[in-house]
Amino acid sequence: MNLDHIKRVYLLGIGGIGMSGLARYFQHLGCEVKGYDKTETDLTQALVSEGIEVVYQDDLSLIPTAYQTASEETLLIYTPAVPKDLKLKCFFLEQGFTLYKRSEVLGIISASRFTIAVAGTHGKTTTSTMIAHILKDSGYDCSAFLGGISSNYNTNVLYGGNNVVVVEADEYDRSFLTLHPNIAVVTSADADHLDIYGDESHLLESFVLFLGRIVSNGVSIVKKGLPFQGTLTYAKEDECDVYAANIHIVEGEFFFDYIGRDGLVFEAIHLGIPGLHNVENAVAAVTVALELGIEEGKIRQALSSFKGAKRRFEYIVKKSEAVYIDDYAHHPEELRAFLTSMRKLYPEEKLTVIFQPHLFSRTRDFVEGFAEVLGMADELLLMDIYPARELPIEGVTSGWLLDKIQLQQKRIVTAQEVLDVVRSEKPKLLVTVGAGDIDRLVRPLKEILEHA
Repeated sequence: MNLDHIKRVYLLGIGGIGMSGLARYFQHLGCEVKGYDKTETDLTQALVSEGIEVVYQDDLSLIPTAYQTASEETLLIYTPAVPKDLKLKCFFLEQGFTLYKRSEVLGIISASRFTIAVAGTHGKTTTSTMIAHILKDSGYDCSAFLGGISSNYNTNVLYGGNNVVVVEADEYDRSFLTLHPNIAVVTSADADHLDIYGDESHLLESFVLFLGRIVSNGVSIVKKGLPFQGTLTYAKEDECDVYAANIHIVEGEFFFDYIGRDGLVFEAIHLGIPGLHNVENAVAAVTVALELGIEEGKIRQALSSFKGAKRRFEYIVKKSEAVYIDDYAHHPEELRAFLTSMRKLYPEEKLTVIFQPHLFSRTRDFVEGFAEVLGMADELLLMDIYPARELPIEGVTSGWLLDKIQLQQKRIVTAQEVLDVVRSEKPKLLVTVGAGDIDRLVRPLKEILEHA
């Protein structure tokens, strides 16, 4: 595929966070961009408002004439999340189109660029967004394909004037093996996506293969404790090549010392977003910036002004009467990091957690971990499992999970019941967590708490 020849792009599953980034990228290049998704969301509405046509019916009559004949000027991109029997997908294959996965296109785009790739089963969205912000804010510049909406730029794709690209490298379906990074970061490798990998050993193998794709003289920055090697190790409060020390909170704001190589120390760095796990993410981001030669003052300024990514420890309401935070956490270790930081920030407050499990297989595989971590709440409102791409698994239900959680105040709730409970109880400290459609509750919950 020669990207220079592309004039039209059609994306199956255009509403996904990664797919929408590609849609915006090709529109930025001057291509005509259209796509399909099964449901309308805030993200698809944003694409439409930007001039990208989106349809929501699996109807062949909705395919524009220009997209019905295979041509080197027309690019078809799909996400593995779309059903194999999707009529639109089958039609394009029958017409002789080559359908490219998002990861394959991303690999082609980044192939001729200096690539900074951030991988990990969790932490990669915030870390890649943080690195991109440091490069943008410092004047170093970059393009970026992010797995979330940057709160600083209100988009998931950034356009730069140089040859540097920051990429969130997704391990799902081994997508990140299309990349050839110059700098690679691995934030975590906890067992996940076992519906794809089968077991943890195959997941870990994929990360080893990812690190093996680093170009000659490239650098890999790997979190300490992972069962594979990098050029450098990093951590929070655990001595290694580079790490954070003296982490402290002043009036709800996080500060830390960066301990680097060869005696390098940056004291009292202010981080613009909360969370102990985000301090660790910042250590990786600072290390990348130093590899690029960005000076300390510019790194400090960028980290202080960093606002994070949407649905990553995102304050929705922050006032004396109520604090409401929304987060994407959907794996036990992500939940642990998030809830631990909540406890550190608000040690005296009753913590009400609304959680929506994501995938039957993930709930089954990690039920004991979920049960343990959700027990950190004071009150738990547990929603039904969001199926995403899966069919139900017999016996795997939210009720099964709830029975395993050692907590007095816990119950199963519908979306409407969530709103009713919050309207009635008006919790002072509330969080919503999950990767399904729980984000649809954010706006109504905000309205309830702001008018409480």
